[in-house]
Amino acid sequence: MALKQNILIVGNGMVGHYCAEQLVAHGLNEQYAIHVFGSEHHLAYDRVHLSEYMTGQDPVPLTLHKDGFHDAHGLLLHLGKHVHAVNRAEKTIETDDGVFPYHTLILATGSYPFVPPIPGNTGTAGLVYRTFDDLDAIHAAATSAKHGVVIGGGLLGLEAANALRQLSLQTAVIEFAPHLMPAQLDAEGGEALKHRIEDLGITVLTNHATKEIIPGETARHRLVFSDGSFLETDLVVFSAGIRPVDALGRACGLDIAPRGGIVIDNCCQTTDPSIFAIGECASWEGQVFGLVAPGYTMARTVAATLAGEETAFTGADMSTKLKLLGVDVGSIGDARGAEPGSKNFRFIDEQTGSYRRLVVSEDGSRVTGAVLVGDNSYYDTISQYVQNSIKLPADPAALILPRGESAPLLGADALPDTATLCSCHNVTKGAVCAAIDGGCTDMSSLKQSTKACTGCGGCAGLLKSVFEAELQNRGISVDRSLCEHFSYTRQELYSLVRVHNIHTFQDLMDQHGNGGLGCDICKPAVGSILASAWNKPITDPLYIPLQDTNDTFMANMQKNGTYSVVPRIAGGEITPDKLIVLGQVAKKYALYTKITGGQRIDLFGAQLHQLPDIWSELLEAGFETGHAYGKSTRTVKSCVGSTWCRYGVQDSVGKALDLENRYKGLRAPHKLKFAVSGCTRECAEAQSKDVGVIATENGWNLYVCGNGGMRPRHAELFATDIDSETLLKYIDRFLMFYIRTADKLQRTSVWRENLEGGLSYLQDVIIHDSLGICDELEKQMQAVVDSYECEWKGVLTDEDKLKRFRTFVNDTRPDPAIHTLPEREQTRPADMPKERALPTGPTEWTELCTERDLVPNSGVVAWYDGAQIALFWLPDGIPGNPGVGRVFAVDNHDPFSQANVIGRGLVGDLKGQPVVASPLYKQHFRLEDGVCLEDQSKKLTVWKARLNNGKVEIKSDLHSNTGHNTLMADA
Repeated sequence: MALKQNILIVGNGMVGHYCAEQLVAHGLNEQYAIHVFGSEHHLAYDRVHLSEYMTGQDPVPLTLHKDGFHDAHGLLLHLGKHVHAVNRAEKTIETDDGVFPYHTLILATGSYPFVPPIPGNTGTAGLVYRTFDDLDAIHAAATSAKHGVVIGGGLLGLEAANALRQLSLQTAVIEFAPHLMPAQLDAEGGEALKHRIEDLGITVLTNHATKEIIPGETARHRLVFSDGSFLETDLVVFSAGIRPVDALGRACGLDIAPRGGIVIDNCCQTTDPSIFAIGECASWEGQVFGLVAPGYTMARTVAATLAGEETAFTGADMSTKLKLLGVDVGSIGDARGAEPGSKNFRFIDEQTGSYRRLVVSEDGSRVTGAVLVGDNSYYDTISQYVQNSIKLPADPAALILPRGESAPLLGADALPDTATLCSCHNVTKGAVCAAIDGGCTDMSSLKQSTKACTGCGGCAGLLKSVFEAELQNRGISVDRSLCEHFSYTRQELYSLVRVHNIHTFQDLMDQHGNGGLGCDICKPAVGSILASAWNKPITDPLYIPLQDTNDTFMANMQKNGTYSVVPRIAGGEITPDKLIVLGQVAKKYALYTKITGGQRIDLFGAQLHQLPDIWSELLEAGFETGHAYGKSTRTVKSCVGSTWCRYGVQDSVGKALDLENRYKGLRAPHKLKFAVSGCTRECAEAQSKDVGVIATENGWNLYVCGNGGMRPRHAELFATDIDSETLLKYIDRFLMFYIRTADKLQRTSVWRENLEGGLSYLQDVIIHDSLGICDELEKQMQAVVDSYECEWKGVLTDEDKLKRFRTFVNDTRPDPAIHTLPEREQTRPADMPKERALPTGPTEWTELCTERDLVPNSGVVAWYDGAQIALFWLPDGIPGNPGVGRVFAVDNHDPFSQANVIGRGLVGDLKGQPVVASPLYKQHFRLEDGVCLEDQSKKLTVWKARLNNGKVEIKSDLHSNTGHNTLMADA
């Protein structure tokens, strides 16, 4: 048989890897032998989230490579191999591994960071921020440093500044232009961003040109500026732009654009029809695109062209929505108003540091661009106006003004079929409509069909609203049931629980459910409802099977399967003795420490079996659980108030202590965050919290329904100049009304936006008692306050509950796959664990543990011959075979997160099949055969399991292991 011709991809970055996926999607791997060459030793990884690597987090989740992708599709991956030359006449490339012929060559060599030729820019004064190796160099330079400087105030420059700040360096940003992010923002937007960043303690110098770098007197280096001023620092990171890596194209005679980049046409072909260029190494109509989305579009264009499809690359929308140093920044379309005759609307809020600019066409008929700093909640609506030339509202300024009752809403019907809903995968409204017409009637099937919302996830809200609107347009009722097990909303279930005095999940299922075991949607939701209604300990054996792993073990699971511990530090106030205890505990158990945004100290890296010992020491020192793991009251942030601050008019710390100690332990549909500021300078940022309190000369102003998360929303002023007693009364009523009426996992901000009647209705209910329920709400809150107990204290005195905190029920060893972070040299993608064969045995029934080690309707983990086996005990049987108890044994290793966590997932059933949901990313695996419902190429190894005279026994299930007998090595 004749050998296949080669398609060679030079470059294994995000765009090169995506191109390989697109070639496979078009079936070209069946026609050609596809080789991918990467100069780095690492598998392709997500550079967009590279800053996460600096926090000490495991980089494995950044890896774009899916297990076995190249092998499964016959692709040959050459890592750590440089391509030295292209011979166009012979149609070959010269590499470290020799010469390879090609039929088609795709150059995806990317870009490199530009370092200006400033004298002295070497060593720790010439670092860059681009790759894992670059970040390792920065981390090494920072180990003995106090100060760090970033030269360049663009997107990557601010990311680099955040990395230095995370390394506890005093950080400065130097920008040559008059304002930050000059490519995306106007002068006012850049100034607003500067003020926000300076509030974080970062020095920002604009209009500064570095003349030279010389040895410093108080630090390693001195930056001398062109005006004669200087700044001393211990390290310098350059982020002064990128340059295309176009050397291969230059050397082989391809056309190069005047400003760099390999010239391409609308099919991404170079001047040689056998060679394509994509991503940041390519220049289309004189433009090099420095974002990943245009590179993905180029990759799709090349794959479609090679497959014989009609396609064209016609440029890219360079709009961006980012969170830089915790600050929302958005740039849409013609953000700087370059189009002749453009008109502008601006909104400036100096109190919060927010800035919004709307750019419209000369005739006022369409939005052409926008700049957002401080609040990206306006982004999706405005971007749709820009992309689809939607008719402007009567008052265009309403698109950027604070949202009130008359704020313009962009309905799904206003969007044309060409409107892009998911930019990651180029999914349009038309594609969503086609999927519905093809039979998709739920969000899960829609995501599988279109891939929408499977990238960054930023399109979730818009996608859901369009999907539901289109279902209704077709006369299809939108099922708002909680899940397949309950044909009720969360609000309706809450009422049923209260009215019928229901105290257990099983009673609720028997009386109002549809049968089955429940699932990872209804179990936590009902668990939260029961906790909110009756405030029973979540550690009660009846409630353990309802809880996600965080609530089960009262700690936050991290991506490697360890947990973080967050003791309560009410109001941010702490004694020196307690600070010392936290340091001693962290040092004793080798925990990574981090001060949180809520004024607490987070201790990362605890293994399951260590949690009781850690909490025993913390409780002895006077700490109590901080509920950082629960959908409950988290923190009450405070400034120092009138006790210390010369501007303070009330005791904000004292009030914060009152609030946190009153509402600690309160369970809600979502987490709750509070803040108290001692004056209108607002240092505690109360107006971005669910409940915000600001002191006045005459009492307190109360703000509600703010959110600083993924959908930022300013809190609204609810009541002014109220006394302390009235303040507590209003907060009691507000929180209980929210708990009663909110949807599952719904923040107060979203609840408020969906609340019919808006703020005035809420004020009528809470202040004027329009529904006549305020007395009941207050009594219910007081019952919660009176019944509070520290959950960890209850566990440490109960031997049965302590049994849950074992890594393995039959072995005392810790999880050998876990390394204390940060240990960057152990967790680099190049050093990722290799695959090894699973044990094929035992071939005969072998005892693992006893029945007493199992937890009904939940999971535990046992050790067998190097394998970690998750055991799930369903004493009442499974759907279709009730009354017959079953034990299931599956591999504990999650193939998506690469962590050993399956045994801590929620067990339930979907469409009658018993499943376990991974506690990290919620993929579902069938317990019968281990197959993942979301991606059937992923499969857990399954063992036969049984109970025999009180013993749990397993043996190899050879049929289920066939073709799936590998897992990641533990060490």
